[in-house]
Amino acid sequence: MDVFKVVKRYPIIFPLACVAAAAMVFISEGSYWQSVGTLNEMGATGAAHTSINALQRSILDAETGQRGYLLTSRKEYLQPYANARKQIDESFLVLDRYYGQEPASRDALKKLHALIETRLSEIAVTIRLYEEGRVDSAREIVLSDIGKEQMDAIRTISAELQEHEARHVAAKRDDLLQTLRLNRIGVVLLSTLSLFALFMVLRRPFAIERRQQGQRRQVQAERDLLESEVKHRTAQLTELTHHLQTAREDERHRLARDLHDELGALLTSAKLDAARIKSRLAGTAPEALALLAHLVETLNSGIALGRRIIEDLRPSALSNLGLAATLEILAREFADHSGVEVQCALEPVDLEPTAELTVYRLVQEAITNITKYARASHVWVSLAKREDCVEISIRDDGVGFDTTVPPSSAYGLVGMRFRVEAQGGTLVVVSSPGRGTLIQARLPNSTLSAEREPLNP
Repeated sequence: MDVFKVVKRYPIIFPLACVAAAAMVFISEGSYWQSVGTLNEMGATGAAHTSINALQRSILDAETGQRGYLLTSRKEYLQPYANARKQIDESFLVLDRYYGQEPASRDALKKLHALIETRLSEIAVTIRLYEEGRVDSAREIVLSDIGKEQMDAIRTISAELQEHEARHVAAKRDDLLQTLRLNRIGVVLLSTLSLFALFMVLRRPFAIERRQQGQRRQVQAERDLLESEVKHRTAQLTELTHHLQTAREDERHRLARDLHDELGALLTSAKLDAARIKSRLAGTAPEALALLAHLVETLNSGIALGRRIIEDLRPSALSNLGLAATLEILAREFADHSGVEVQCALEPVDLEPTAELTVYRLVQEAITNITKYARASHVWVSLAKREDCVEISIRDDGVGFDTTVPPSSAYGLVGMRFRVEAQGGTLVVVSSPGRGTLIQARLPNSTLSAEREPLNP
């Protein structure tokens, strides 16, 4: 459905969607920046906590280096002390920057500064005394309780600062959870509002879709009914085609018999009469004898023409010699009068008389088309048995044609197809420009021994 039509039909939906979108963006952005601020603060708190731990660890490393040096006099034990001083300075930089805006924590940090500096000074003094050879003085300072009291004070202040940071982190975590909770509630409310708006928009299209589905089902039912009717009509047309072909062949058979029995008898009788007249006029009337001779030739031509017509109407060779021999004769006659080289590969097959006649007409029509259109120099005709059918093919090396383009006159191919389908077979035409044409038909095989009726013109 068009967006403008929806907005026009539901004028409140578009402003409501805009408000919901703006509110969702506002809530999302507000929650995001608030969460980012909270996380940054928690990150700074974590850094401060880490710096406090680093201070404790560094003062312990300095004290350990001092004691190791006093016990062994080896200079390498002073390296942890030097590293500890550097680490302590870096940690105080972080903590001074972090607690700069908090008076209470700043005071505790100042105390921690003083204690650690005092402790480092004491360690430096003992090391200096030891290096000056005043070993006893250095050891007295080390063995006194001053260092222990300072370390306890350092631990106490460090624990207070860490506890303060722990409370701070817990408060920030609660703030973050509250922000996320409010964000969830806002998103849920706005999502519900959006779903309601979407439901309002889609309710009518769903109704339209249901109505269209009903119409499509109705159209599909009508289409199925129409296809069923088309199949029924196609079956009727196929049956009608078979009936018309049978009727036409029967009419041809009857006409061939009439021509053979009546016209043939008349022409033969007239030829005999002319022969008798010629014998009686022998030597008496030369002009009459010449006319009689011409009449006899005319009668012979008429008898030959009648025989050819009878053969075209109902080939007697098909009944007397069988399909393979008849096709051999047809191909040879075509080669003789056209000059086209014809190669035959014909096997005896078992077909009903109507199917044999269909194959004969198919080859006859194909040869006619080759004569008219193909301009071929070679033609191949084959007849063979297959597993459950008989296959007949006619192939030429002529100009061919494009099978996807309907020809100007396709009644020959259509007639072939109807003839073959009326016998329960299939017809395939393969051709392309410049590559010749193949016409291939398959008809169901029949083992019935049909009684052939000889016809001698």
